[in-house]
Amino acid sequence: MHMADALISPAAGGAMWAATAGLIAYSSKKVREEMDDGKVPLMGVLGAFIFAAQMINFTIPATGSSGHLGGGMILAVLLGPYAAFLTIASVITVQALFFADGGLLALGCNIFNMGFWPCFVTYPFIFRPIFNGPATQTQGRMLTGAMLACVVGLQLGAFSVVLETLFSGISELPFGTFVLMMQPIHLAIGIVEGFVTAAVVGFVWKARPELVTHDSNPTYASPNNMRPVLIGLLICAVITGAALSWFASANPDGLEWAMFKTSSHEELANPEKGIHASLLHLQKKTAFLPDYGFKADGAEPKAEAESTPSWPAVSAGTSVAGLVGGALTLFLAVIIGLGLKRRGNHSK
Repeated sequence: MHMADALISPAAGGAMWAATAGLIAYSSKKVREEMDDGKVPLMGVLGAFIFAAQMINFTIPATGSSGHLGGGMILAVLLGPYAAFLTIASVITVQALFFADGGLLALGCNIFNMGFWPCFVTYPFIFRPIFNGPATQTQGRMLTGAMLACVVGLQLGAFSVVLETLFSGISELPFGTFVLMMQPIHLAIGIVEGFVTAAVVGFVWKARPELVTHDSNPTYASPNNMRPVLIGLLICAVITGAALSWFASANPDGLEWAMFKTSSHEELANPEKGIHASLLHLQKKTAFLPDYGFKADGAEPKAEAESTPSWPAVSAGTSVAGLVGGALTLFLAVIIGLGLKRRGNHSK
């Protein structure tokens, strides 16, 4: 659900940049108040894991489409909403800057669509009441909460995309048809994400149950006591980015599929002048592994053969992108966490 700049007008993109910047500032303030030693490395490792997991598109049967994990709900459950929003913002920023996944003008939209709804709406109002309610916490309640939260979060995120294109005046994507395509396909994606979220949260619940069962803000222990969770998630991130990413579906993702069904095009042409062109030029300079692969001729990603692509798509470029992207996300999230922790200590 990474939007390209061609889907957004400068006014809509600027408004969403401002809204997202406000949420980042608010989340940073809240994280400064609650940050401790254990949360910083967990932010980094979870960020790397979500980056790698988003590289794997899974096929949606009978549709010709695919989807990928959003990860916002996993982050919200394990980090709390504020640190989770900063972490998903780190993931999406690294994707846009260094891998050309999502536009720079649309960066505010993408962070909002994939971060705001799970962190600030479906986690506190759906997952927590179901799982942390008065009844006994069980695997079944976790699955129910994760499923409902992920489905509703994906529906709200998909509808946000439709509204953003509507307010941008994208005539190729009329509201009625586009929304009828976007919502059902993201319902299917949300169901898969619900199962994955329950599995990941369940793994952490068994190792460190207090990270999942907290009633308000989680209490984090020292990094040494967090070691089994950190090592397990880091190993999963490395394996996913380096090898499992080869098994990603080649089908268009939910947004591309809905665009094709609406306009007969999976992508729209980017304006050749103005802020769109300037930001595209900037992105081409910063994205050293565009489309998660090596550049060819110093400019564009290597073109795939016109014949039916092999599966799994074994690629050194994809592996390098998965490992480098995960490392960059881990570094950025940890730097953010350490900076906020230090500022929080100085303000006390």
